[in-house]
Amino acid sequence: MADSVIKRVITSLTVLSAVFCILFLLPNWAFCILTTFFVAAALYEFFSIVEKKGVVVYKYYGILIGIVIPIAVYFQKGEGYSNMEPLFIVITCLFAFILQLARRDRAQNHLTSIAILLFALFYISWFLSFVIKIKFLHEGAKLVTFLVIVTKGGDVGAYFIGKYFGKHPLIPRISPHKTKEGAIGGLMSCVILALLSKGILVDFPYTRLLFLGFLFGILGQIGDLAESLFKRDFDAKDSSRALPGLGGMLDTIDSLLFTAPIFYFYLNIKNLF
Repeated sequence: MADSVIKRVITSLTVLSAVFCILFLLPNWAFCILTTFFVAAALYEFFSIVEKKGVVVYKYYGILIGIVIPIAVYFQKGEGYSNMEPLFIVITCLFAFILQLARRDRAQNHLTSIAILLFALFYISWFLSFVIKIKFLHEGAKLVTFLVIVTKGGDVGAYFIGKYFGKHPLIPRISPHKTKEGAIGGLMSCVILALLSKGILVDFPYTRLLFLGFLFGILGQIGDLAESLFKRDFDAKDSSRALPGLGGMLDTIDSLLFTAPIFYFYLNIKNLF
């Protein structure tokens, strides 16, 4: 147990250090490349899980399409190319159908393959791409830092509180190891970290930080449970073992997949809380 915790801490610190170094020290295109790498790795894990169930998903084509979305977001936000993002989302949908039309087998699960491919591209590629959009906002690096610290801090709080104090299962049919105590610990961790982040977002009043702490605490755990839902459906414990102590890339970013887009839209709505 101690070894698992140590591996988890070391891996988390390594990943976060790399993210923050790129975020603050390198140009925006480097952060785009990092995000694209996360997307590609998470898509690979997702499609690999689905393939084990015998569903045809065209894994490598899906990854190729998936990495185009964050790149399109970068060119739209950073280079001034208009409508790049919606254009490539439409192309993505078209390509999903073209792949099925080109199949030579007699499989009858075309709709399933299309639905899974589109779900993965929207859920993983597009949702995570919102961190690039946030990076291009005023003081974007600080906003992304706040997003990551609070969201992932909630994961840490939920893990340790649930591990050492959890007694009552949260939703056992989806994730037998998650507990109500862990969920409360994760929520409170987000709130505390959000309030402590006043030094990062000095223009944010404490009421706004408090609201965002609760928002991230809820959305982050929904993101985590959403991944547990389809992993349970496909009989997978972790998305992979690429990151010691954490599982796979998808396990690492799952809580950000809902907090990132909601945070971006929140920041673009004037005078909200």
